Amino acid sequence: MTTANCWDDANEYDYPGIVDALNRYLRLKTFPIGMKRYRTVEEMAAVPRIRRPDPKEKLATDQVVGQSRWIGWTIGITMDNLMGAQCGAVIGLHPRSKEWLSGDRMHGVWYGTLEDSAAHQAAMSCASYGDYEALAVSPLTSGRIDNPDICLIYGTPGQMITFVNGLQYRNYRKYTFTCVGESACADSWGNALRTGEPSLSIPCYAERKFGGVQDDEMLMAIPPSYLPRVVAGLEALSRNGLRYPIPSHGIQKSPLDSIQTSYG
Repeated sequence: MTTANCWDDANEYDYPGIVDALNRYLRLKTFPIGMKRYRTVEEMAAVPRIRRPDPKEKLATDQVVGQSRWIGWTIGITMDNLMGAQCGAVIGLHPRSKEWLSGDRMHGVWYGTLEDSAAHQAAMSCASYGDYEALAVSPLTSGRIDNPDICLIYGTPGQMITFVNGLQYRNYRKYTFTCVGESACADSWGNALRTGEPSLSIPCYAERKFGGVQDDEMLMAIPPSYLPRVVAGLEALSRNGLRYPIPSHGIQKSPLDSIQTSYG
């Protein structure tokens, strides 16, 4: 029986079918993965075939996510496994304390004044603190995480705009995404865990240096309930001839022939 995630969503989703469709329509390079928080360490430890980091190693959340999406591992962590408060606060395993909000650690590194650094910390979108002790990530197709809180999908800008086009095909709305700069995981999984909304980000320096994010990649963090709508939208767009990869028409030839094919 499927248990509810943090959004009280207990629906059963065909994750292998969803991932197969995303790969068919978007040609993704790495595994789409699920991220789920657990109220107790024991609940997280009960996930089938879960790996725990070496307790002597302190990791960035970026690395944990990278190991799952590139290698296919199912990994569980607590705050004790993370390198510091910056990682823990984004996923709700560490409070947004007075020290954290001061911006002292960012001062002179990423931002020129302590005021700038504090403003950055205050702008970060973080999951709520106090309800969860642990977190796990795993490829969606593994079936090991029962109904994740959010799903993480990496892709090029072309893949991501096509993904958003699929999301908007029915029940249209305008999406607004944020950029805090460094610590951009707050724009993706932090914001998605806080709001339950699709959250697209430009991954930051740390995600690229430590998490294996490639130079041409963006990240979509999204609750699983949106994914069937995305797949249905991508299928409809494909029938209309609007597919990824997007072929170049050329910069010197009139677009009217191509426009006529799509719009009549």
